[in-house]
Order: sequence, then C-alpha cells, then structure tokens
Amino acid sequence: MTVAIVMGVSGCGKTTVAAGIAQAMGWVLLEGDSFHPPANIAKMQAGTPLTDDDRWPWLHAIAARAASLQSQGLSCVVACSALKRAYRAALLAGQTDTALIFLRGDQALIAARLAERRNHFMPPGLLDSQFATLEPPAMDEHPIVVDIGDTPQAVVAQAIARLQEHQS
Repeated sequence: MTVAIVMGVSGCGKTTVAAGIAQAMGWVLLEGDSFHPPANIAKMQAGTPLTDDDRWPWLHAIAARAASLQSQGLSCVVACSALKRAYRAALLAGQTDTALIFLRGDQALIAARLAERRNHFMPPGLLDSQFATLEPPAMDEHPIVVDIGDTPQAVVAQAIARLQEHQS
C-alpha cells in the first residue's frame, strides 16, 4: 500500500491536491495540520515560525498514523509541508511504497493566495520563513514535481497522472 506525501510551503495547495488524490484513488487523507498540537497552532497564530523541536512530535505523529494505515493494507495521502529533507525522512521512515509530490510555485503567486485565504491559523507573514526553510527535494528523493501555476483542478489532475506513472 502506498504512502504519498504532498509537500510544499503554506498556501501552495497541499490540502486541495491531497484531497483530490484521496478522492480519485480511494485513499485515506491525512491532513497534516490536524496533527499539530495546540502549542504549535498558537505559536503560528502569533506569527512565530516553528522550530525543529516544535515540528518533530508533529511529524512523528503523522508518520505513526501513516504507518498504521499501511500496516492495515490501506494507502494514504498526507498533506504536510515537509519543508526539510530530514522532515521527509522522518515521515517516510520504515515505509515501503512511497511517493513524494512537491508542489512548486512562485513566491508571489503563493503570497497572493495566502492573502485571500480565510480562517487558517498560518498567517501570510510566515511565508518568507517557509521559503527560507524549504529544501526542495533532491533527485535521489525521486520527487514528483508539480507546478502550481495552473487551476487547482489541473494541478490535481497532473499530480494524479504523475503519481499513477510513478506507481507503474
């Protein structure tokens, strides 16, 4: 069973793409934001970037849930920033059939999307810190890179098509 991580900075469309994949493929959707402890959410709401120490318990909780689903014979897709290589390694540790989908986009486009987003704890002011932290996946991570410049529906369709190619 597959564990797919849809990753990228805040506002790039992780939840939209992951939900589209989950629906099309019949997989379980794990929204990474729902695994944040209240202290992390409060920190981000206050405009303070998370540290590695803040992120490790969150990442380990997501990884444990994905591993549990995989052990039950279920595939899942995770929407999670996974900005650093070490974070991705923690998320995929011990998983056998994995895919990494990197949603790549221009900072100005993502900033415009964040400015329009409502009712989310991640303020647009933290976007610079997200890009500063981002370590784009290296070739040896075998990422599926999807550009987010198109419509959300087209980005989801491209991600699904590339994921299906990856599984072949």
